[in-house]
Amino acid sequence: MKEYILLMHGDASHEERGEDWQTYLSGLQHSGAFQGGSSLGGGVCLSKGGTPPGITRQIVGYIRVQAKSLERVRELVVGNPVFEAGGTVEVRELV
Repeated sequence: MKEYILLMHGDASHEERGEDWQTYLSGLQHSGAFQGGSSLGGGVCLSKGGTPPGITRQIVGYIRVQAKSLERVRELVVGNPVFEAGGTVEVRELV
């Protein structure tokens, strides 16, 4: 099994409802794929070598999942409230 991170961007066309998230996360937990996640608040970028740019405000949350393939992760994104609202969910493999 591989681990992936789903990065939710704040470009959804409507406000997601709490029950939408509860249903989606319950489904991920039931499938055994859910490994954790959180909404993201404010923060800071740090650099020893100069002035870094500001934080990336477009990423508003993440979910870690476990899956056999990227194709399986594509299936797991279905039902994600950001995705279903027309927003962006960026998928990255954790190596």
